[in-house]
Amino acid sequence: MSDTSPRFRTEDKDLVPRALVRAMLAMVLASLALTTWAVWTDRPLEATPPESAAVLERTLYITGDMSGAARVLDADGTLIADMPPETGGFVSGVWRVLQRKRTNARVPLDGPVRLVASENGRIAIVDPSTGWRADLMGFGADNAAAFARLLR
Repeated sequence: MSDTSPRFRTEDKDLVPRALVRAMLAMVLASLALTTWAVWTDRPLEATPPESAAVLERTLYITGDMSGAARVLDADGTLIADMPPETGGFVSGVWRVLQRKRTNARVPLDGPVRLVASENGRIAIVDPSTGWRADLMGFGADNAAAFARLLR
């Protein structure tokens, strides 16, 4: 005769070992405890991009849309780049982040940003109206190059 009753419990060999589950829980709790301690004690940020003197800076106005197209204007209103969705996706994505940050800060949405090339070769975008700053090297070489072309 065969056993036709349903199996509600699997064999022990099919389960994740109890010690591993406890180790994962301990790791999560330790991470949470360390993060809580760092926030409560106002520890300084240590994983920030290195500071370096600016060697090239340009004030830009960025507009974009949800399709990925983007337009970049110089401070005097001269068109620098008109990017279709195929090539302007990252610039348009940065524009959406700027819109969100400016909405949260309750500042005008159409202000300029500064594109800064540093002595150490890094490129950053800075929003003077909110204080938001992004080191573009963290988004990959291709995305940083999209903004590096705007500095020329």
